[in-house]
Amino acid sequence: MWCHRLSHLQSSLQNLLRRGVPCWAFQQPNFKSLFPLAIHWHHTASESLNCAWKQHEDHFELQYASTVMRFDYVWLRDHCRSASCYNSKTHQRSLDTASVDLCIKPKTIRLDETTLYFTWPDGHVTKYDLDWLGRNSYEGQKQKVIQPRILWNAEIYQRAQVPSVDFQSFLETNEGLKNFLQNFLLYGIAFIENVPPTQEHTEKLAERISLIRETIYGRMWYFTSDFSRGDTAYTKLALDRHTDTTYLQEPCGIQVFHCLKHEGTGGRTLLVDGFYAAEQVLQRAPEEFELLTKVPLKHEYIENVGECHNHMIGVGPVLNIYPWNKELYLIRYNNYDRAVINTVPYDVVHRWYAAHRTLTVELRRPENEFWVKLKPGRVLFIDNWRVLHGRESFTGYRQLCGCYLTRDDILNTARLLGLQA
Repeated sequence: MWCHRLSHLQSSLQNLLRRGVPCWAFQQPNFKSLFPLAIHWHHTASESLNCAWKQHEDHFELQYASTVMRFDYVWLRDHCRSASCYNSKTHQRSLDTASVDLCIKPKTIRLDETTLYFTWPDGHVTKYDLDWLGRNSYEGQKQKVIQPRILWNAEIYQRAQVPSVDFQSFLETNEGLKNFLQNFLLYGIAFIENVPPTQEHTEKLAERISLIRETIYGRMWYFTSDFSRGDTAYTKLALDRHTDTTYLQEPCGIQVFHCLKHEGTGGRTLLVDGFYAAEQVLQRAPEEFELLTKVPLKHEYIENVGECHNHMIGVGPVLNIYPWNKELYLIRYNNYDRAVINTVPYDVVHRWYAAHRTLTVELRRPENEFWVKLKPGRVLFIDNWRVLHGRESFTGYRQLCGCYLTRDDILNTARLLGLQA
């Protein structure tokens, strides 16, 4: 209905303009009476709030804290936090969203101090705190970072002198756990020192912050160069930078490494902040960055070794971003496991190769490479959605243990400790 009324108003206005009605006439009372839908700003009585609002035919517009926000009326009715619409004990919605009239409009709107009141046609009243609307509006979320982080290359990380956390402090105190998680969230890697070099103690560490994610490699795994699995990692060869389990629809969130023994040379671990490299691409070649966020690729893991028979396929773009604020949250980069590119038309694939090359050049810059020698007693946690890892070739016997962790559980632990995650 409102669409037809607006169309009628637009037609009337165009006719008046064609007839030569001067612009000053639009301000006259008799002219305004022709337009019952005329919109006016309503200002709060308190100048310090810097708040004003308009009631449009199909949405509510709020100017608050230097941000202009727009809310659909259905959204405003659906998010009502009254006792009949929302269970504050379970933090769950009680209102049946499908029962809300899609053409609903408030009968009245008023602002009292810092609270907006919407009275609906059935008499129900919804109230919103201005700060709540600011935090939860689309415009507010668009300006907000989901997870704060510090992008780094080797020099930045070393200069930051990020402290490791002691094994006992991590296990026994919330302060030690919180310090570890803060480092991990900011940099995508974190270390724990003085860990007894056993699988049991490594497992105990992992269970302190998350459920262990069981995969085709088992729950906890021993890692040697015996080629017992169909993977280059089970050799003594060097491994180029990559993220793990790109062949899963949701790649594992965190990887844990603990070197239990190494009798030989080489074998340093390479770490590269994929988000830092991606940011360089965004700044220098934004169109290539965008392409890497849109083109879906297949990655696969094919294994026929001994009793292990697997064929897994994961699909997704190299760079994954939140659509509302363009924040990067996942990089899926593994040249070993990338499958045949058959999801990209011929007129796009060459541009994709160029964009992939640009990202690869950034990932391989020597200044972006942070090398670390893993040793017994030092456990490394890697954000597998962000930080790429690799390895130089080695000699002798080298044994590692580790596991994958569920990302949701680590972020849950962080939030419970008051961290933004």
